[in-house]
Amino acid sequence: MMITPKAVLFDLDGTLADTAPDLAAAVNLMRTQRGLEAAPYFSLRQFASAGARGLIGAGFQINPEHPDYESMRLEFLANYEAAIAVHSQLFFGVNELLDGLDKLGVIWGVVTNKAERFTTLLIPQISLQSAACVISGDTTAHAKPHPEPLLEAARRIDIAPNECWYVGDDLRDIQAAQAAGMVCIAAAWGYCGATEPTHWKADAILDSPLELLELVRGKVQQTQTT
Repeated sequence: MMITPKAVLFDLDGTLADTAPDLAAAVNLMRTQRGLEAAPYFSLRQFASAGARGLIGAGFQINPEHPDYESMRLEFLANYEAAIAVHSQLFFGVNELLDGLDKLGVIWGVVTNKAERFTTLLIPQISLQSAACVISGDTTAHAKPHPEPLLEAARRIDIAPNECWYVGDDLRDIQAAQAAGMVCIAAAWGYCGATEPTHWKADAILDSPLELLELVRGKVQQTQTT
């Protein structure tokens, strides 16, 4: 049975925020500058949680072993940094979710694999600056699926990992949460990559941010009445 959370920690891309339009645009700018047609948006969207590796792979069918990969990665990141919040926005229901957590007295924070140079730019532009903590992909020596970023978040908010829930839309989010000893929630409203959340062995699979709020509210109310 899932414990009542004292904190809910979230992945960023594909969980709190729909950032795929700006990530896809950074790849398609690279394509058009090379005389190629823009890739269809939905062929790129599912890779938005996989960072530069996934998006460059989807846009150009190359992997990090390719001799041009590193220069293309840097080009992609520069494009993205220059237009990081043109179309990015919070998913429907996220504002209500975060307001609801605040009213329930449940702390919330962000743990992402996005590098700090990008989270610092993006977080205030999509109104997430009231997060109790923001752990970026380079905050610790490891990125997800390693548990260290989640454990660092727990340390910063001074809440035991086993009293935290972690919510993400990628298999590595669930793996990181499991390794950290946190309840793991699959955000099926997100990008979810190439595998179905039903295969991730998450503690719950939810279809919307408001469904998550109802689950937390039910747990809190259950605790208050026992």
